Amino acid sequence: MSAPQPALSPEYAVAMRESILEGIERELQITKKVVAAIPEDKKGYRPDPKARSAWDLAWHLASSDVQMTDEVADLKFTMEPRFKDEPKTVAALVDWYDANFQRAIARVRALTPEQLCTPVDFYGVLNLPVVSYLSFVNNHSIHHRGQLSTYLRPMGSKVPGIYGGSADEPWPG
Repeated sequence: MSAPQPALSPEYAVAMRESILEGIERELQITKKVVAAIPEDKKGYRPDPKARSAWDLAWHLASSDVQMTDEVADLKFTMEPRFKDEPKTVAALVDWYDANFQRAIARVRALTPEQLCTPVDFYGVLNLPVVSYLSFVNNHSIHHRGQLSTYLRPMGSKVPGIYGGSADEPWPG
């Protein structure tokens, strides 16, 4: 187990939580647009034999974001996937992701300032105040959304605007 890192003040931990969750909630709206752009009949697309299929990548993105956020709220990380029953359609996955990520975010918002400051072991590699792991959730989501967005055009779909317009969804500014 790694050594605990210096403590945060409870006030700082609350501000950090709110700042990161505000960003995560903005990113969620963008990520849902990217997932929703997966053509139902091309969910199995993969750009390379070693790559995940679009469906596998979208499910990994959604289920891992929710699981990691739940684990922040649990003050404990586990490697065992929590969610065994995948949605069956792209639209159902978008709905599942939205509902479950919002539920997990609410659980994190319910943590006390002292809980946010609790050092939590991350697989023997890190031991940080649990609030610090919210940035991992955000980075994980953005990373896999970027991967998934590169699948869209080869699948015959359009790439939604992510941080501004795209060739398929110009910025109206």
